[in-house]
Amino acid sequence: MVMQPITTNEALESLCSSLQSAPFIAVDTEFMRETTFWPKLCLVQVATSEDAWNIDPLAEGLDLAPLLRLFADTAITKVFHAARQDVEIFNNLGVIPQPLFDTQVAAMAAGFGDQVSYDSLVRQMLKKDLDKASRFTDWARRPLSDAQLKYAAADVIWLAKLYPLLRDRLQREGRLTWVSEEMAALTNPALYDTDPEKAWRRLKPRRFSSKYLAAFKATAAWRERTAQERDQPRGRILKDEAIDEIATQLPLDPDAFNRLRSVSKGFGSSKFGLDLIDALKAALEDPDAHAPEVEREPRREPAPGSVVELLKVLLKACSEDSNVAPKLIATVADLEKIAVDDEADVEALQGWRRKLFGENALKLKRGELALVLNGAKVEVVEIEGA
Repeated sequence: MVMQPITTNEALESLCSSLQSAPFIAVDTEFMRETTFWPKLCLVQVATSEDAWNIDPLAEGLDLAPLLRLFADTAITKVFHAARQDVEIFNNLGVIPQPLFDTQVAAMAAGFGDQVSYDSLVRQMLKKDLDKASRFTDWARRPLSDAQLKYAAADVIWLAKLYPLLRDRLQREGRLTWVSEEMAALTNPALYDTDPEKAWRRLKPRRFSSKYLAAFKATAAWRERTAQERDQPRGRILKDEAIDEIATQLPLDPDAFNRLRSVSKGFGSSKFGLDLIDALKAALEDPDAHAPEVEREPRREPAPGSVVELLKVLLKACSEDSNVAPKLIATVADLEKIAVDDEADVEALQGWRRKLFGENALKLKRGELALVLNGAKVEVVEIEGA
């Protein structure tokens, strides 16, 4: 097994050519982003069932194009664990790895609980304990030690062994398509869109007047652009709660800004504050034109707490019976919507989730099911004649 990282274009091209016939590759990344907007890719690990390699993106002159072409090859399944941040990184480089198999999601469908960690899954399925001594490595520092490189490679060595076991298990149980549905959402480019004009969609507007929405969108866009240009985390530029307060109060001069609770003292007269004031003034010249269209959910009566609690118990029972993590079946928000609407537009009432849980949830609401305690187990019992 190659421990020393690949640092030359020739070696990377050779590796990627050799992997073109592989049915799958396990992939992991090491990156830094605590102080930046854009994640800094420091290491890429890939493995087949037979070997593993470390690739050093920080090596001088290294062109990752062969690797990105490999990730775009739809004949090769790319296997990750908890893939979202990794996919975000490669999306920033111009490709979303497809087809994708996330072992964390697969483990939820296979009965290993909600968001099971990689080391826990390895321990449960492969009976191996991972050495985590290098987990807090500064991956941007060079050179990397043999221990660090070995630690990094282990993340894909065992991942390549987990994948066929999980895939075959889910296939036997008829659940492989469940994971495929989740992967479609995970590889949707819209999930990783960093267009500043769409930044407001990551947040939740609390009001719906044109002035509020125009200011809300303008502030979110200004923060996104500034964070990207300065390569700093969004929260270091402006906190989420400040965006709502600014859109509500509409401060258009430094003094008004400095009276806000959610911005630092002196913000209004700083370069940041003056730039944001200009952005707000431009948006408020014609609020109707600048306000985004926000679909307001119809007013519903509050979900009856007792019904939601019963649905939670039912979800837990269905989860235990089917050996599927509750979070993969339904969220608390889903349950609250189902509690007041039999035709709620939620995933829990669609596809395999409806068969597994949704139909029973509706029957429980209609009084056609009972939840019965049998020792320490809750059983779902149909009520005859109901």
